[in-house]
Amino acid sequence: MDIDEVRTFLAIAETGGFTRAGQRLHRSQPAISRRIDQLEHELGATLFERMRGRARLTEAGRAFLPHAEAALAALKDGHDAVRDLQAGPSGAISLALVGTLADTRIVDSLRRFARRAGKVRLELRTASSAEVTDLVRRGEATLGLRYFTSNRADLVELGAGSEAMRVVATRDHRLAGRRRLRAQDLAGERWIGFPPTPGDRDSSGHLLARQLVRAGLDDADVTLIDSLTAQKRLAQAGFGLALVPESSVRDELRQRTLVALDVPALRAAIPITALHRRHGYLTPAARTLLALLTAKNPATARSRQG
Repeated sequence: MDIDEVRTFLAIAETGGFTRAGQRLHRSQPAISRRIDQLEHELGATLFERMRGRARLTEAGRAFLPHAEAALAALKDGHDAVRDLQAGPSGAISLALVGTLADTRIVDSLRRFARRAGKVRLELRTASSAEVTDLVRRGEATLGLRYFTSNRADLVELGAGSEAMRVVATRDHRLAGRRRLRAQDLAGERWIGFPPTPGDRDSSGHLLARQLVRAGLDDADVTLIDSLTAQKRLAQAGFGLALVPESSVRDELRQRTLVALDVPALRAAIPITALHRRHGYLTPAARTLLALLTAKNPATARSRQG
């Protein structure tokens, strides 16, 4: 098999169809089909279930997927390594991060990197924590910055600080302006939170559930909303309380469209994690950026030792 066949396979897997993959790769649909037919012939297995207008991975396709992603990422690593050897620090580093993490501390780290980076260009992408992990795993981002950890054996994960969580409410909430509320003061309140992620006890949805149980509010009515922006808007409208990262509501708190309720029993912080592929090539500039992002923490890997 050749790398073009692998690249075609991944384009179909990511876009969900032969036509969309052709558009991404600037190739005709027959050319895309020929490459996949050849790859399936070489592997001796059908990789996609063809349906009208879309394609779905078969069991064989799902088994082949992580190896294809690793092969393409390794090729990119090789290109970067040779480029650095021949031309010195140049090119680009891509950092995928959760949008709310672009706060003062992270921005300061990026500013310090820019002063040191010379010709190296920093490319930023925002995504959810799960998407950040996938971007790094596939080699589409050199480094990632997310909440919590992914606990993947193919990634190295380093502590990059933590972020306080705040209980927020509409500005005319009955408890607005009161100091150090007791958990009992929130009895009967509705809540807005993320759905718990199956199999991941360290997700935002599980965090809210744990904090409510610890505060004796485990019978609270929780509406599950899979969007931080929507949670904030609903809280502003008085639909319920929300437990959200502090950086995500700084503007709303400053503009008084939301207010923070100080409830010691519900205080919590979530870890911030920097990550890169375990066997991926990190340029000197990428290592510099990683050191800046994790500077306030012992650079101790929390990932599995695979």
